[in-house]
Amino acid sequence: MARREASAVCVASRAGATGKVARAIATDRELDSLKLGREGRQASRQMGRQVIKISAEQLKGKSVLKAYRIALERAQTPGHLAVSLGLTLGTCGWKEEEAVAAYLYQTAVGFVSAAMRLLPIGQREGQEVLQGWLPLIYRISRDVRPDDPLCSWSPVQDIYGMKHGQLEWRLFRS
Repeated sequence: MARREASAVCVASRAGATGKVARAIATDRELDSLKLGREGRQASRQMGRQVIKISAEQLKGKSVLKAYRIALERAQTPGHLAVSLGLTLGTCGWKEEEAVAAYLYQTAVGFVSAAMRLLPIGQREGQEVLQGWLPLIYRISRDVRPDDPLCSWSPVQDIYGMKHGQLEWRLFRS
């Protein structure tokens, strides 16, 4: 997450703040090429499309969001969640560090929510896990820079992600 999605959020946030939609689109395409598992890639695209659709409708005066949505509708960009959220928050004046922290926190909440459905942990334990991740979220959001290259090295996760679509029974879509 730190070298892939967090970096993409940071780049997109700056693109939103500066109105440079081409930079967000290039990052979106690069992120798409790094997401090896089909289901994870599709889930990220679906969530990102919803974010940008709502953002562009709610913030009609923001031309960068409109341009990104048009590019998405014309299939010129995949529309990943990290880019859509970063672009939206940057357009709204959030600092890059804040946008990255928001993305990482909402991702962590999603992980904990899934764990609570799959494991014998309750709300309190879930909150404790989130609290334990806060220093890491803070560090990553503070350290990531928009000129950092996007990269990913998680072969085990990628293999399991690719195998997930082949399973007969699944608890989650992605």
